[in-house]
Amino acid sequence: MFKNFKMSKRFLASSLCLVMALSLATGAVLNSRPASVVAAQPAATAKAEVTGKTPKYIFMFIGDGMAAVQVNSAQIYGGTNKHNQMALDKMNFQGFEAVGYQTTQDATSFAPDSASTATSLSSGFKTWSGTIGLKPVGSKSGNKPENVEGTIPKTIAERLKAEKGMKIGIISTVTINHATPAAYYAHVASRNDYYDIALQMADSGFDFFGGGTISQPTGKDKDQKDAYDVMKEKGYKIAKTKEDILALNSQSGKAYAVTPVTQDSGAMPYAIDNKDGDLTLADFVKKGIDVLDNDKGFFMMAESGKIDWAGHANDAKANIGDVIAFEEAIQVAIDFAAKHPEETLIIVTGDHETGGMTIGQATTGYDTAFHILESQKISYVAFDALINKMKADNPSLKFDDVMPVITESFGLVNKTKNDISRPGEPSYMTLELSDREVAKLKKAFMETMKDKPTDSEENDLLYGGYNPLSVTLTHILNNKAGIGWTSYSHTGVPVPVYATGAGAELFNGAYENTAVYDKLVKATNIN
Repeated sequence: MFKNFKMSKRFLASSLCLVMALSLATGAVLNSRPASVVAAQPAATAKAEVTGKTPKYIFMFIGDGMAAVQVNSAQIYGGTNKHNQMALDKMNFQGFEAVGYQTTQDATSFAPDSASTATSLSSGFKTWSGTIGLKPVGSKSGNKPENVEGTIPKTIAERLKAEKGMKIGIISTVTINHATPAAYYAHVASRNDYYDIALQMADSGFDFFGGGTISQPTGKDKDQKDAYDVMKEKGYKIAKTKEDILALNSQSGKAYAVTPVTQDSGAMPYAIDNKDGDLTLADFVKKGIDVLDNDKGFFMMAESGKIDWAGHANDAKANIGDVIAFEEAIQVAIDFAAKHPEETLIIVTGDHETGGMTIGQATTGYDTAFHILESQKISYVAFDALINKMKADNPSLKFDDVMPVITESFGLVNKTKNDISRPGEPSYMTLELSDREVAKLKKAFMETMKDKPTDSEENDLLYGGYNPLSVTLTHILNNKAGIGWTSYSHTGVPVPVYATGAGAELFNGAYENTAVYDKLVKATNIN
């Protein structure tokens, strides 16, 4: 009897595993989208074959730092958070017919960086953290991979341009020579070689760049020829105003559309900080299509880079806002695909997870209250700017002077108000600060007011190198909402992959991040 019971358990476990695998492979959760975009759901096989036409138009969307939890957090925020009515919002890309997940480790770590993971996605091999587009072949012991013969394979973008004549577009909300966009056109031993990357950008011959500025355009020591001038010499039209950007079209030739509004080291602003009329990632994707559309087709990589930056800073509201803005950019591609249903392939994924974001944490137990995040009006970066100005204007600034700004920006109050709680809601999940939370804020404020923050292991763990007051505020608000963080860096969890259109069936299942490149090669018949 015991033997039969064990066999039954094994059979049940095997059956459950099969059901789960089939559910993942078929992408069971569908969303309302144009009917022409939703293809039949193919059965998962170990060796998926391409069906239908070879894609002529390819969109590769990368949410930097975006794993399943970042997507799910945006769903919860946009959904219903009331007891007995819990419901998730549905992101448009979750309706894609192919769903898989990729593991993200690189050649040196299971908690990799963006340079190596983007290289895996763009070029199909593992490399060292911090390295872009170079194989670790021939590297000397203890050194980074070297830029020598045999270590510089072509990226998927370089191959599609050279072998199929496709036009290429690279878009990012962060600086355009940052790690992820650079991985599609550059080959450098260190992601910090921004000037070298910018020169390779100019030499790439790619047809459209859009989004953030060039980091260190005149080199680390500001003594090199301006990279923008180099771009112009290589035939690029530089558009730096909204009017000039919106005027770009298929007759403009090679173009670089630079965000007119910057924040945070030359990046586009966080979505939460956007003002009316500011260009968004969706606008740059639309403009990219206008510039790239041609008879031979195009490949566009569009990165939402500040999902990652918000994750590093443990700012859940800014993170969620950029995931939602990312979805809006993806909708542009979905609308395009509705007009070219048999010729378009859209892929949505992340390169790694950032921050160790969790839904549920110690102080809230099994409860969540994402509606609390609605009280946050600006990102941590914008709040930093406010506090830095107040500090500069008044070096004797007191905590009580800052508290009204905290309430205005995050909704948090340090006294009881009858209108801040909801019936049946535990007190720790309201906007009222506890004595413990006020003490934490006062300690962080004192550190913020110092000319040089205390250099200690405790402060590193508490603040991660960010403004102590800002990061403490986001932690408190996030915890009240039921969100936790484990890191100020990247983590090693797998990330989802969503695909729709021509060749999408290849992206079902579980695989290494390098397989994303291999699947694109197969889908486009360039092997």
